[in-house]
Amino acid sequence: MKKISLLFIFIFLSGGIWAQDNNQRPKTFIDTLDGALDVSHYLYNLHGFLPVPSLVTEPAVGYGGILAGAFFIPKKNEKRKGFRIPDIAALGGGYTQNGTWFAGAGYFGFWKDDHIRYRGVAGYADVNLKYYGRGEGFLEENPAKFNIKAFGFVQQVIFRVKDSHWYLGGKYMFTNTKVTLFEESDLPWFDPVDFSLKNSGIGLIAEYEHFNNIFSPEKGLRVNVTYNQYLELLGSDRDYGLLKAFFLYYLPVIKYKWISGFRLEGQTALGEPPFYAYPFIILRGVPVMRYQGRYTGLAETEQSWLFSRRWSLVGFAGYGQTFNDRIEGKKVWNAGLGFRYLLARVFGIKMGIDIARGPETWAFYVVFGNSWLR
Repeated sequence: MKKISLLFIFIFLSGGIWAQDNNQRPKTFIDTLDGALDVSHYLYNLHGFLPVPSLVTEPAVGYGGILAGAFFIPKKNEKRKGFRIPDIAALGGGYTQNGTWFAGAGYFGFWKDDHIRYRGVAGYADVNLKYYGRGEGFLEENPAKFNIKAFGFVQQVIFRVKDSHWYLGGKYMFTNTKVTLFEESDLPWFDPVDFSLKNSGIGLIAEYEHFNNIFSPEKGLRVNVTYNQYLELLGSDRDYGLLKAFFLYYLPVIKYKWISGFRLEGQTALGEPPFYAYPFIILRGVPVMRYQGRYTGLAETEQSWLFSRRWSLVGFAGYGQTFNDRIEGKKVWNAGLGFRYLLARVFGIKMGIDIARGPETWAFYVVFGNSWLR
C-alpha cells in the first residue's frame, strides 16, 4: 500500500469538522501531545475505517487512481498493558491510464499477543505490461506488449518461536492466469502453456523481526527467507520454485535526528516458471518487470533526517543486477528524494512521497508506512 495525497485532503477536511471547539466532542484528528494533525485517536478509540483515495504512480502501468480503505481493529482486551499491534482489514480497487484495473481485499491479523501473524489476501487484476526478456537483445529494444488477467489468493500464517523474535510458518498460493499478446507473433521466447496457466503451491517461511515499529521502523532488523514451490500435485499446471531472501536494517545514527536504513535482497527461480513469474528488480524508479533474470540481487540504502517530531526528509539510492545461466544479465540503479509525515503517532505510521530516478525514467511514489513494507 502506497497512498497519501488525497488522503491528506480527506483528513484535513474531516479534521476541520471534528476539531471545532466543542466540549462534548474530542478533537478526533488533533494530537493532544503536540496539537498536530494525527489520526491515532480516530483509528484506536473509534475503531476507525480510514478511506484512502490515492494515486497509482507505477511507471509500468502509468498514472491512475485507487479507492481503498483500511479498518484498524485495536487490541483493547489484552491482559498485557501498552500498545498492541492492531488487526487490519483492507479492501480497494484501482484503474490506470494504460487500461489496467484491479480489485481486492485482505485481512492482516496479529493474534495471541503477537505470537501468530496471519495474512489473507484475494483479488482480481487485468494488467497491461511489457516483457523485455531476460537480457535478449531483440526484446530489450522491442518489448512485447501483453495483457494478463489473473485471479488469485494467498493464505499465510507464521508462528513466533516461544518468546523470541523468530517466526516460522507457511502459506498456500493460487492464481489462475490468462495472457494475451497485443501483437500476434511467433516469438520463440514464449511457451504457449504460459498463456493459460493455473499456479498452485505452498511456501515455507523463516523470519527474524525485531523492529521498534512494524509500520515505519526507525530501529531494528528483519531477515526473511521464503521458498515457494508450485506443484502439479496441488493442481498447478507446472512444477517450479521461487526462492527469495531479504535483509532490512535500521540504525539511529543520531537519536531522533538521523536514521540509516539498509536493504539487501536476492531471488532465484528453480525449474521453468512462466515468463511473467521470473524474478525482477524492485527499486523505486525502475518499472515492474523491466529487468528480469533467473537470479536477481540488489542493495539499497535510505537515509532519513528528522527535522521535527512529525516531518522528515528521505534520500535513497540502490543498485541491482540480474543473472542468467547463458544470457548476460543487466545492471540497474536508482536514486531519489522524498519526505515523510508522522500521521498516526500511536501506531507509528508515516506517509509521504518519493521522487526517484532509474536508468531510463523518473517516477514518483506515494508511500504508506515505509517503502520496504511487505
